[in-house]
Amino acid sequence: MFDVIIKGGTVVDGTGAEGFAADIGIKDGRVVAIRSTADGGVTEEAAETIHASGQIVCPGFVDPHTHYDAQIFWDPYSTPSNLFGVTSMVAGNCGFSLAPLGDAADGEYLKHMMTKVEGMALEALEQGVPWNWLSFAEYLDRVEEGGTAINIAFMVGHSAIRRMVMKDNSVGHEATPEQLAEMRALLKTSIEAGGFGFSTGRSFTHSDADGQPVPSRWAAWEEVLELCEETSLHEGTTLEWVADGCLNGFDDDEVELMTKMSVTANRPINWNVLTIDSARPDAFRNQLDACEKANEAGAKVVALTMPILVGMNMSLGTFCALFQLPGWMDYFNMGIDARMEKFRDPEVVTWLENQAALPEAGVFSRLTGWDDYMVGDTYSEANEGLKGRTLGDIARERGQRAFHTMVEISLNDDLKTVWWPLPTDDDAESWRLRAQAWEHPNVMIGGSDAGAHLDRMAGAPYTTAWLADCVRGRQLTSMENAVRHLTDVPARLFGFTERGRIAEGWHADIVVFDPETVGATDVELMFDLPGGSKRLWSEATGISRVLVNGVVTVADGTATGAIAGKVMRAGVDTETVTAS
Repeated sequence: MFDVIIKGGTVVDGTGAEGFAADIGIKDGRVVAIRSTADGGVTEEAAETIHASGQIVCPGFVDPHTHYDAQIFWDPYSTPSNLFGVTSMVAGNCGFSLAPLGDAADGEYLKHMMTKVEGMALEALEQGVPWNWLSFAEYLDRVEEGGTAINIAFMVGHSAIRRMVMKDNSVGHEATPEQLAEMRALLKTSIEAGGFGFSTGRSFTHSDADGQPVPSRWAAWEEVLELCEETSLHEGTTLEWVADGCLNGFDDDEVELMTKMSVTANRPINWNVLTIDSARPDAFRNQLDACEKANEAGAKVVALTMPILVGMNMSLGTFCALFQLPGWMDYFNMGIDARMEKFRDPEVVTWLENQAALPEAGVFSRLTGWDDYMVGDTYSEANEGLKGRTLGDIARERGQRAFHTMVEISLNDDLKTVWWPLPTDDDAESWRLRAQAWEHPNVMIGGSDAGAHLDRMAGAPYTTAWLADCVRGRQLTSMENAVRHLTDVPARLFGFTERGRIAEGWHADIVVFDPETVGATDVELMFDLPGGSKRLWSEATGISRVLVNGVVTVADGTATGAIAGKVMRAGVDTETVTAS
């Protein structure tokens, strides 16, 4: 007798092979039978039968880049990723893990750093996270005690290691040989406890709560490569990093460093995120060239790219990408009252506008098309009726420049106004380049940042949104190929043992969905996090079942309450994938 039978669906197994009509039998968390319906299918009895006629049955989706390290404590379902068919994921990216800690002060530093750099609400981190661990082993144990509905692997973050060893000197100082040896030993014990590998960050956008570069940005190459070498000594590990070039294009030094990281560890390294815009074709080519050059030197470098347009809202009141425009940080580091006082001066507003137009804005120049900002949520009587309108239209009515109008509206709301930049890269040529990139051997679908930037962006829907937009809608790829990109490709890069495909003997991580209705609902703002803090929210459409390790965790778009996932530990639940 089977535990579950899925009958009458079209099985798209993750390998890219053509879908076929078959029944699937599941027992003890594994797929034990795949039988063509033409040959009679599965005839045994089961405790539960899922009727999947007219639906696709495919492996569970794998999200390679999340930040659920904190949210998992108050939300073991990792919503909304669970609703979007994600059954396995990686957290602890960008050098940001919540362990190891040396003492409570380290936890306080990381808590406030994550508030700044990953957009997590301080109230949620204080009220929803127990902070009752020190070692990485204890952190993983706490996650397991609370349970997880999704299989999750945790990278060991460079900033946490550096902070624990060097304390306040982790910012502004290079490590001594003794400190480096201590960091290496700490990474060793963290990976031996189950850490999935080593992640680090060197991006200019990553600053701590004091506005200083995060600890990992102060590390010398020797430190980074020593930690990569330690990673090489452990089975089932991988590397991840984020650097300046991930946004603005890689320079020669960055290409050399990530090449050495991968070669030293003899592991793949992935980075986040490759953006594709036909208005900036040189940047797109530069980043692919960097991957190719590194791989020619014996590395394996893979770029993550989101296959859909993910809107990220902006605000003049809380930290967002606008703060990275040249000179703007000086004003945005002020308190709200002082900032508002400055913004009431037209000369200051004009200066900010001019600074934003400088070449130094780099990739952030994409955010300066003020006319094409749409008003989101507003909070004052003066701004009633503006939501959903474009800034350009409002400015023309008022006879003002758009940015000056933006500041005026924001001041009415004490700078709480939500702004949505409309996409500049929704043209046919950009989509052609994206479809081309999806098939590049050094590119992988992903980069949701789910669990981070909670009130700024909603990346979790990318799985079903891609199936709706680019398979059913734009028809830029086939169903079989899209499923392969969402499942087997990341699972093989990470070495997730017997996951990412529907195959006999493999773990029964499965999604059942209607190809005609699969998609995502519109994004809305919710205040459902600990402390009443807010996040953007969307739900999947067309998914009838999600199974994790053979257990139904989502039924008809609703979580069942089953906590069937596991913490995936390096070398136990993962196998070694080398750079070669």
